[in-house]
Amino acid sequence: MPISATYLQERITATEGLIAAYEAASLAFANNGAMQTYKIDTGQTIQTVTRADLGSITRTIQSLYNQLSTLEARLNGASSLVKPAW
Repeated sequence: MPISATYLQERITATEGLIAAYEAASLAFANNGAMQTYKIDTGQTIQTVTRADLGSITRTIQSLYNQLSTLEARLNGASSLVKPAW
């Protein structure tokens, strides 16, 4: 069963929102050295993260970008690399 373009676009939009939320947390810690906690509101849940979670936040952002790339490739068609046969 193929995935509809509407569904993929909804997932892309949701993933972009998550990326923005996690990047906002990372930026808040970077801009305020005294800040120790930050609340990430994804629209469905509110997660409290601490400065100690920065590594996890960075990995989550990277994972979300990979997910976004995959979703966009599924929606718009993946690029292909063509090499000569010789």
